[in-house]
Amino acid sequence: MTDVKKLKTLDKHVVYQVFTRLFGNTNTTNKAWGTIEENGVGKFNDFTDKALSEIRQLGVSHIWYTGVPHHALVRDYSQYGISTDHPSVVKGRAGSPYAVKDYYNVNPDLAVDPARRLEEFQALIERSHQHGLKVIIDIVPNHVARRYEGLTNPVGVEDFGASDETTQAYHRDNNFYYIPGETFRLPEPENGYLPLGGEAHPDLNTPYEEYPAKWTGNGSRLAQPNFDDWYETVKVNYGVKPDGTKDFDELPKGYELKDHNEHFLFWQDKSVPDSWIKFRDIALYWLELGVDGFRYDMAEMVPVEFWSFMNSSIKQANPDAFLMAEVYQPHLYRDYIHLGKMDYLYDKVDLYDSLKLVMQGKGSTDAIAEVQEQLEDIEHHMLHFLDNHDEQRVASPEFAGDANKGIPAMLVSTTLSTSPTMVYFGQEVGEAGADDAGFGLKSRTTIFDYYGVPSHQRWMNGGEFDGGLLTDEEKALRDFYQRLLNFSLTNSAMTGQYQEIHRYNRKNNPSYNDQLFCFSRFDEQQKLLIIANFAESDHGPTEVIVPTALIDAWGLSDGNYPLEEQLYGKEEVSLMVADGEGKVCIELPPLAAKVFALS
Repeated sequence: MTDVKKLKTLDKHVVYQVFTRLFGNTNTTNKAWGTIEENGVGKFNDFTDKALSEIRQLGVSHIWYTGVPHHALVRDYSQYGISTDHPSVVKGRAGSPYAVKDYYNVNPDLAVDPARRLEEFQALIERSHQHGLKVIIDIVPNHVARRYEGLTNPVGVEDFGASDETTQAYHRDNNFYYIPGETFRLPEPENGYLPLGGEAHPDLNTPYEEYPAKWTGNGSRLAQPNFDDWYETVKVNYGVKPDGTKDFDELPKGYELKDHNEHFLFWQDKSVPDSWIKFRDIALYWLELGVDGFRYDMAEMVPVEFWSFMNSSIKQANPDAFLMAEVYQPHLYRDYIHLGKMDYLYDKVDLYDSLKLVMQGKGSTDAIAEVQEQLEDIEHHMLHFLDNHDEQRVASPEFAGDANKGIPAMLVSTTLSTSPTMVYFGQEVGEAGADDAGFGLKSRTTIFDYYGVPSHQRWMNGGEFDGGLLTDEEKALRDFYQRLLNFSLTNSAMTGQYQEIHRYNRKNNPSYNDQLFCFSRFDEQQKLLIIANFAESDHGPTEVIVPTALIDAWGLSDGNYPLEEQLYGKEEVSLMVADGEGKVCIELPPLAAKVFALS
């Protein structure tokens, strides 16, 4: 195993996403729609020194605490001066972390003492830093909870919508869009849905009131949105008129080539919509409290010019701030990177979707080579993952049904490019997310309800965080993740060059099929050959051809060269180079994931 203490300063990162409410919960009741008293809840204080040390030792550089900003929820915190949220516009019992109601404070569920909740989170930021972990939190710029209420705003900060001219459908400096003269009406429920699973609640005796109705978070302009709309949220206005035209300055041609400083200077003498200023100030507030970066929800639903303004302002405060975002339309990738100044975008539509099909036995590894080629110019900016809170768990029956099928995919996802890798808590021990927790679909660990995460709880072992209750298979899986993630952080070739040799072997090697994937990562210090077998069958001894172009890049002449496997260190093979072309024979058992280095 690589010693984490010897981490090099490389531009390669590993993000560990934790759903903060669930992480430290040791309660195993797991009743659908269960209360906080029945099912329990995790707290900031559950991230103990031991827990953070183990996360760091897993091979993690950044920790994304999901669900920290104060969002709408059902529990009554009125004794702390917090208004009660109406259950009909809260998804689940614990609420969606993407319906934020107060950006200047944190979720009271997460604190031992809700009155000191912000102080408890600040202490967690400090503990995380002490363990070498950079801290990321969510900013959800496209929408907020239907009833936003800041209780601890800094002096001079006004709530979203507080000064809106609500008689107008649109005004540049309104924070929301309105439907004048109409009252908001709840959507017609589907599939027998009832708030709180049908449980009686005193607040349900009085209908939720909103007049005039606001546009819903996903852009619905209906006073009564549909059930599948994001009806618990309202859309934020960034100065885009209802007809789609922009009510602000656009970036001149050529600004895709300019840096953060030049973008920052461009906006200094420009008048911008009020919502821009509000979100910039929110980001700067959290940076001041020690947060190291942000994950932006649905960034593509907000104009790219705002991101130029926002991100260039952030980089003035912290040039090393880690900025990652959801953008799911490939034709927008380069605009949001070069004009919007995002550091990283989810590589969901391309690499994730391709790997998912291969893991499910429905796709070919040929697609991986095509994806990497198409994104070659922006490969460093495309964050890779197999699990996150929006997606089905790899181990769920609806996805792969077996966490081990993620092993070859994780090898490729982690080492294919210089981009960051993201792991969702529990992924490394094979969490299947198979329970019906209340609101939402099983196969995805709930983000709406109080619940326990069974495989992860076995690793927590009652707060020992030592994996004491894991099965042997779960221990082996976590060991693989730890070896792989640490390798990716500590080896220089991970930020070196990439050369794909998969297509050469597919064309010239009859023994090589489309359930294998092979490529090289290399620099002046290190030459790596990486190969994965996605099949559940033993491929046996497999000859891989190393083409002349790669042999030349490695600077090799004819002869025999030893290659040593790096993750487990128990295997050595020979690369035989003749007439400028190399061949190496490798044993590939089912779901193999191997990294060989030239000795």
